[in-house]
Amino acid sequence: MKKFSLYDKDIREDLFIYLEELYGKIRILEEVNIGDSRADAIGIIDGALIGIEIKSDADTYTRLKSQVKDYDAFFDYNYLVVGSSHGAHAMEHVPDNWGIISVELVEDRLDFYILRATSPNENVSLAHKLSLLWRPELAHIQQIMGMYKYDYKSKAFVREKILFTVPKERLDDLISEELFERDYEAIRQQISDFREAKGLKKRRNLKRRVHRKKKKL
Repeated sequence: MKKFSLYDKDIREDLFIYLEELYGKIRILEEVNIGDSRADAIGIIDGALIGIEIKSDADTYTRLKSQVKDYDAFFDYNYLVVGSSHGAHAMEHVPDNWGIISVELVEDRLDFYILRATSPNENVSLAHKLSLLWRPELAHIQQIMGMYKYDYKSKAFVREKILFTVPKERLDDLISEELFERDYEAIRQQISDFREAKGLKKRRNLKRRVHRKKKKL
């Protein structure tokens, strides 16, 4: 009997539902640029970011080595999600702290199984995590922490000030809070207003697919 091959598009929605069941309060952003790579998805939980790389049955491991380097720089935890054709060799391609989730079609439904649990990534860079935030989100952290605004300074300058001022554990929490509450339409308008006020050209619309679970009451 021929085995059915799963593609990325077949996996995503059910995977995100599975992660909601696993973590409870979580927000998922899809297709996020990280260094020279693009994360298939990131999971935002209290105080931590989870990188999610999907290798469906139709994918290869060709670019994974360089992707791992970027994932490890940006995320506190990482998962490699693999189709059943990759399950036997997945552990050979990622560090020991990476979690591995296998997925296969069983009686017309996707079945997810944790081959290896994820553990904390000691190589994560707080500076890289902070770089995921946009200018209005950085400004909100400055406001919360009672910092000077530095309106006419670059984002890089502002990030350095935040890194110098805010304790690590507090900043981890704030980064998660900003990403969890990210409103793409509102931020697009804020960025447009900011650039207009400074005589800068407008940037292209910001669009990113999101998958979010509401906090349980």
